Amino acid sequence: MSKPLALVYYSNLMPGSQLAGRLLDLGYRVQSASSPDLLPSACESELPLVVIAELAPAAEVCDYIAELKANPATQHIPVLGFARTHDAAAQNQAREAGVTLLAADAGIAEQLPQLLDQILQVE
Repeated sequence: MSKPLALVYYSNLMPGSQLAGRLLDLGYRVQSASSPDLLPSACESELPLVVIAELAPAAEVCDYIAELKANPATQHIPVLGFARTHDAAAQNQAREAGVTLLAADAGIAEQLPQLLDQILQVE
């Protein structure tokens, strides 16, 4: 059986690289998107189990998450968004775009198993 795929986008090396390493430790294959505009097409072609995206810059990343969620082929993929700031407007924008769960980047690598369990629950 193959390992599940996690598609990861981050602009800041820390905690982005920590997340990728932690996902590998948890038994995931990891594919990184070098730019947020690659998220929708990568999701359509690769069909990851989960997308983890740093919301920086928030408006741009949220636009691509909204595009991902508007596509019937990829709308089911859960998205874990994380950011350094606790900007209420950016959080609302992320929710409206379709981010499944928002997290602060502080300590996200340690909390990753619980966060993944939460977003991957079948409703």
